[in-house]
Amino acid sequence: MGLSRVLAILAALGAYLGAVSAQADEPQPWETGFQAAASPVMERIEGFHTELLYIISAIAGFVLILLLYVIVRFNQRSNPTASRTTHNTFVEVAWTVIPIMILIVIVVPSFKLLYFEGKIQKPDMIVKAIGHQWYWSYEYPNNGNFTFDANLVQDKDLKAGQLRLLTTDNPLVVPVDTMIEVQTTATDVIHAWSVPSFGVKTDSVPGKLNDTWFKVEKPGVYYGQCSELCGNGHGFMPIMIQAVSKADFDKWTEDAKKKFAKADDSGAPQLAAVPAN
Repeated sequence: MGLSRVLAILAALGAYLGAVSAQADEPQPWETGFQAAASPVMERIEGFHTELLYIISAIAGFVLILLLYVIVRFNQRSNPTASRTTHNTFVEVAWTVIPIMILIVIVVPSFKLLYFEGKIQKPDMIVKAIGHQWYWSYEYPNNGNFTFDANLVQDKDLKAGQLRLLTTDNPLVVPVDTMIEVQTTATDVIHAWSVPSFGVKTDSVPGKLNDTWFKVEKPGVYYGQCSELCGNGHGFMPIMIQAVSKADFDKWTEDAKKKFAKADDSGAPQLAAVPAN
């Protein structure tokens, strides 16, 4: 089988795996690629990942060909009298300059991506995500100033179609096509608010306010988890986000103002029981 045919098969396999992963908005068994991108940040991360894949594949291919050449050309049978050469100016310059050029090719889009991720444009709305051991609470300061907790739904309470270890009793509801700033902190230890489909992963640190942003491009349910080791309940504080149309979000907001109304004027969020592990 020729090299071109092998490369064609590998390309077809990669395209197939990419197509399979692109159909999913949630983790899939034996998934090999990213979850489907649902935000501009994740789309750019996928694009940068693809560029790097081409670069490292070319490097690996070149090194493999070089190794095969050395094995064939300089084995003892083909080259019984070994060369005594110790230095080669051209080779030494080449193996210094070429890697530097490759790094420059990589670093330019990398810095552009980091800048795009870190620059928060004027948001259309703000959501506060507060990490606790071991659940999240959310505040909507611009949409009624209400607060609610999002606890893991236990296995025995799961309904048909709900995902184990990823479903919460109260999802974070957001509108599509809206610039959303997420301000996150924690009340006890360091947590991390992470949603793969959005390309978002930000530490939630007690006494510090970190922020990130996302813009969901299509309605659906998206999942994430705390990605910092925060204790023995670390694997039981999922993030569940429901993206809806702006009209549906307005309706949900009106209902949420009543459902999550505080019992007093203290401003303290409602505290739900921590699920048993």
